[in-house]
Amino acid sequence: MASGDDFKRRLTILGSTGSIGTNTLDVVERLGGRDRFAIAALTGNGNIPLLAEQARRVGAELAVTADEHRYGELREALSGSGIDVAAGRSGLIEAAERDAGWVMAAIVGNAGLGPTLAAARRGADIALANKECLVSAGSLFIEAVSAGGGRLLPVDSEHNAIFQVLENDQRHAVERIVLTASGGPFRTSTLDEMRHVTADTARAHPNWSMGLKISIDSASMFNKALEMIEARHLFRLKPDQIEVIVHPQSVIHSMVGYTDGSVLAQLGCPDMRTAIGYALSYPERCRLPVERLDFARLARLDFEAPDEVRFPALRLARRAMEEGGVQGAVLNGAKETALEAFIKGRVGFLAMAEIVERVMDALAGLPAAANMDDVFAADEKARRAAAEMIR
Repeated sequence: MASGDDFKRRLTILGSTGSIGTNTLDVVERLGGRDRFAIAALTGNGNIPLLAEQARRVGAELAVTADEHRYGELREALSGSGIDVAAGRSGLIEAAERDAGWVMAAIVGNAGLGPTLAAARRGADIALANKECLVSAGSLFIEAVSAGGGRLLPVDSEHNAIFQVLENDQRHAVERIVLTASGGPFRTSTLDEMRHVTADTARAHPNWSMGLKISIDSASMFNKALEMIEARHLFRLKPDQIEVIVHPQSVIHSMVGYTDGSVLAQLGCPDMRTAIGYALSYPERCRLPVERLDFARLARLDFEAPDEVRFPALRLARRAMEEGGVQGAVLNGAKETALEAFIKGRVGFLAMAEIVERVMDALAGLPAAANMDDVFAADEKARRAAAEMIR
């Protein structure tokens, strides 16, 4: 990272109250806080007390709640601070369009599409933690980043790992990438045991500390399925160049295999601050207070092939990539609807993948998206179809 008193960077964090957002603020403050960074905007959803506390602590210029009904509550919480307040979809777009050269895109779900695209179109560097931008609108989003002239910096630990070891002048020699997966809390569970899983048991990830939805996605391996689709767009790969391997220790975050047989891997203790710090300081590296690997204590690294019978999400991701069009948006929309139903106890754990597959069958053959309206239309069709099946 650049040094000296003249270094100061304007940042916006979309989704500052979630796991990625709070870790991003932790990294920012450890790297100098207000002395080195100016926070143009922070956005959150329902956790108004945390959003207000964050905005005051870092001196944000703007704070936004995605819930337009909570505008008054946020305004009152920030009364007398001099911090601008906004709410709803228009507020998120306002935050994304603020003058900031680096934007953390950490809003979960399709709600993050609009503001992240707005930031990309004006040329900001996008630290991407929102999966849906690439899963639902991959080609359109990549085009927007390219047209805006900013950089796309992946923050998911797996994609960040590939980004770190992918030699730019050797992209033609990339044979495959290998995404690692911990296997989640049900790696060794039987199908019968998985039928009785609840949201509370599914949220307990063995290695990572994450929010409720992403923890459940990890347990079902839908999180890894989305990462497969992301990787295709991020690194311009064919579907058959993307592999998944279960690695319970989560020490190797992902690997790149080259045509000469070499495999380069990025290793580190499970801590999202490593990926966030790399995206924030890129192309240099910063000093972070994360745990260092002790190889003698670690002793072993285990690997096993994923079981696509118990975790069919991986098979569905491969299908979505091969069929193309808007199947990524269809998969994601159906998955989000099924996930909400599972959290509310309306469907079982294994039923989520069954619902997604049935929706993909019903909506097969939809044309490729010409614009974002087509993406949102496919997403809405998938959600409606999934909701009907759940009913």
